[in-house]
Amino acid sequence: MNDRSFAAGERLVAGAYLRQGREARRAHEQLLRSLLEKGKCPEDGWDESTIELFLHELAIMDSNNFLGNCGVGEREGRVVSGLVARRHFRLIHGIGRSGDIAAVQPKAAGSSLLNKITNSVVLDILKHAGVRSVASCFVVPMATGMSLTLCFLTLRHRRPKAKYIIWPRIDQKSCFKSMIAAGFEPVVIENELEGDELRTDLKAVETKIQELGAENILCLHSTTSCFAPRVPDRLEELAVICANYDIPHIVNNAYGVQSSKCMHLIQQGARVGRIDAFVQSLDKNFLVPVGGAVIAGFSDAFIQEISKMYPGRASASPSLDVFITLLSLGLRGYNRLLKERKEMFSYLSRELKKLSEVYHERLLNTPHNPISLAMSLQTLGSHSDTAVTQLGSMLFTRQVSGARVVPLGSVQTVNGYTFKGFMSHSSNYPCAYLNVASAIGMSKRDVDLFLKRLDRCFKAFSKEKSKENNDPEVKINEATDEKLEEMVLKMGDVDLGGHKDESS
Repeated sequence: MNDRSFAAGERLVAGAYLRQGREARRAHEQLLRSLLEKGKCPEDGWDESTIELFLHELAIMDSNNFLGNCGVGEREGRVVSGLVARRHFRLIHGIGRSGDIAAVQPKAAGSSLLNKITNSVVLDILKHAGVRSVASCFVVPMATGMSLTLCFLTLRHRRPKAKYIIWPRIDQKSCFKSMIAAGFEPVVIENELEGDELRTDLKAVETKIQELGAENILCLHSTTSCFAPRVPDRLEELAVICANYDIPHIVNNAYGVQSSKCMHLIQQGARVGRIDAFVQSLDKNFLVPVGGAVIAGFSDAFIQEISKMYPGRASASPSLDVFITLLSLGLRGYNRLLKERKEMFSYLSRELKKLSEVYHERLLNTPHNPISLAMSLQTLGSHSDTAVTQLGSMLFTRQVSGARVVPLGSVQTVNGYTFKGFMSHSSNYPCAYLNVASAIGMSKRDVDLFLKRLDRCFKAFSKEKSKENNDPEVKINEATDEKLEEMVLKMGDVDLGGHKDESS
C-alpha cells in the first residue's frame, strides 16, 4: 500500500497502529530500493517474506497479470494450472525476446527487471569470488555443455575459416560434445604426468597451434574444475599463448566459482594474457536445480554478442532460482558456504588419507586440485578391473552418490573419437583409483558416512580375499560377523549428528 492507502485506512484502524505497520512496510521497501539502486548481492540474506513481496511486485508488472488485460496474441502468458503459476510466482513470460535473450520484453517489465537484476547480482558474486575484473555476465537456461556450444557458435562469426578447437584432455563427455555440437573438430592434447598429477602439456599445445595455423583454430578450450588426479589447466600460460597467437580462449569453469584457486587462475589469466569467456554451472556453484549456467567475460561487447546468439526467448526459471537463493543467503551466507567447503576439503583429505593407509592404499598427491581427491586402488586393481568397478557398485548400493571408480585401460568412443583410459584423463595413468569431491554444501555428516561405508566395502573385499585364500580364521568368525551385521541393520548406526544411518 502507498501513503494514500494507509491514510484511508486510518478511518478504520487507529492511526498509531497503521503508522507502525507503514514503517514495517518501508523497511521492506528500503531493501528493495537498495537492491535496484546498487545491483549487488545484499550483505545479509533477506527473509522469505521480503523476497516474496519483491517477486509479487515484479509479477504484477507483467501483462498476463494486469487487471482487465485482453490478450489476443499467440503468446500471452496463459497458464491453465494454478499450481504451475504459483511455482513460477506468476512470472510466465520468460526472459528476452526472439532476437536477444538479454532484451527487455514490452509485455513483461517485471520479468525483464528480474533478468537484469539477477545478472547484476551474479556478476557481483563472481567479483567477490575472485574474478575482480569481470566485466559482464548473463544467466542462460542451459547447462554448462550447451552454454559452451553457444560461445563456440558466436566465435564462428568472428573466425569463419576456423575448424579446430584446441582442447587439453578432460574425460567429461558434455564439454567434449559441446565442441562437436557446434560443428568443430576437437584437437585433443594429452596431459603430462607430474608425480601423481595430470597437468597441461604447454609445449604440445603450442606445437599443435603452429602445425594447424592460428587462423584455422577457433579457440583454445581450457578447464579449471576437474576430477583428480587431473588438475586445473595452466591458465596463465595458456592465456599468454592465446594472446601471442591471437586465438580466442574459452574456459570451462563448471564448478569453479566455489574455489578461490580456480577463480584466481581466471583472474590471473585475463590479467597476463587472453580469456574471452568463462562458463559455470548454476546448480554446482549456487545449490539450485539443474538447468542453468552463467556465461561471463572481460568484454561487455563480446558477452552481449553471445547473448544475442541465443535463439528466441528463454525460461526464467534458472534466473528466478539463483535470484531467490542469493537473496536468501546474502553475501555473508554465500561466503560462509565457501568457507565451510574449504574446511570440508581439508577434513575429507585428512580422513581419507588415514583410511587409505589402513588398506595399504594412498591418497594421491594432487595439491593443485582444490575440490577433488583421488585414492589409489592398487590392491583391488591387482586382482581385476571387475573388482574396481565392483567397489563403485557397492558404494552406490550403500547410497554413496558422486564417488567414481576409475579402472585401468578403459576404452570408450565418444562421437567417433576413441579415448584410451577414459575417465582417467590419460591414456596410461599408472593406477586405478577412487574419486571424491568436496563441493559446496557438503557437510561433516556426509564425509563421516562416506568414510564409514567405504571402510565397510574394503572390509568386505578383505573378507572375500581371505576366503579365496582359505583363511581358517575367516571361516570361524564368518557366522558371528553375519549376526553382527544383522543387528546393525536392525538398530541403525547413529552418526555424530544424532541421525540414524538406516542405509548401510
